[in-house]
Amino acid sequence: MAVELIVKAAAGAPDVLGDCPFSHRVLLTLEEKKIPYKVQLVNLSDKPQWFLEQNPEGKVPVIKFEDKWIPDSDVIVGIIEEKYPDPPLSPPPEAASVASKIFPSFIKFLKSKDPSDGTEQALLDELKALDEHLKEHGPYINGENVCAVDLSLAPKLYHLEVSLDHFKSWKIPESLTHVNNYIKLFFSRESFKKTVAAKEYVIAGWVPKVNA
Repeated sequence: MAVELIVKAAAGAPDVLGDCPFSHRVLLTLEEKKIPYKVQLVNLSDKPQWFLEQNPEGKVPVIKFEDKWIPDSDVIVGIIEEKYPDPPLSPPPEAASVASKIFPSFIKFLKSKDPSDGTEQALLDELKALDEHLKEHGPYINGENVCAVDLSLAPKLYHLEVSLDHFKSWKIPESLTHVNNYIKLFFSRESFKKTVAAKEYVIAGWVPKVNA
């Protein structure tokens, strides 16, 4: 039986998959484990009553296990790993926190209006650290096979690449060859191509935050 999953609909397009990187992480996990699933899209700017009744916090993604709706992508991927252990995606402890500061660093730089506030350098430092890790342990975070860290990181790198290019004409430096190769490699996976939101919806999703 297919697993039921509720994810974000695209801004201004309620029937199209939206830009939430946390929803994307769960979709990737289901795809990589070949678990049948059924997606429901929810417009987060006009949340339906049935959704709020099942999930009072109103956040996505939410997945249904044993007639209970469970929020939080961290919790969801943990339950998926427990219920569907094959193929195993859990990272070794030393890889679990790799690149964990890239997303918050990216958001600070994206929202920054001051070129000299250090946010660009902070992001570059995190990307350089990832490049070093991949140089030693690549092509993926944990070597030859993808793990849960990749499935969390790749959607965030997609948001970083699309939105920084659009809002700041900024690209990941070519000198970070391992990061750039990692992005090419992961973005070409079937699971990614099947579950990725269109670039225009990623940009639309960031507009209110950038203009705040």
